[in-house]
Amino acid sequence: MSNSETLSADDGLPVKMLNDRILVHLGDAEGERRSSGGILIPATAQMGKRLSWAEVVAVGPNVRSMEAGDQVLFNPEDRYEVEVRGKDYIILRERDIHAVAAERLDEGSTGLYL
Repeated sequence: MSNSETLSADDGLPVKMLNDRILVHLGDAEGERRSSGGILIPATAQMGKRLSWAEVVAVGPNVRSMEAGDQVLFNPEDRYEVEVRGKDYIILRERDIHAVAAERLDEGSTGLYL
């Protein structure tokens, strides 16, 4: 989805992101995960502040450094959750994003806020 494309809400009305807001979708459930060695880590395991990756679905018109399809790194505590047509999404502000991963980025680019 690009800046001009929209989602449809549960009632069929189109939804457009405003200002510097970003709509993202978490790929995997935030429950259990596996370590690089294959050890299963339960969802109840206590961890320090852990950032999460999500895929950008839509962006508002004032978002400058990411596009739909990019992967973004954010703090899961700084989010608003919303359900659209039975799927869970997260709404973030551009300033709440810590990093962007996308093939379109040049090697060595440090990003807008570093």
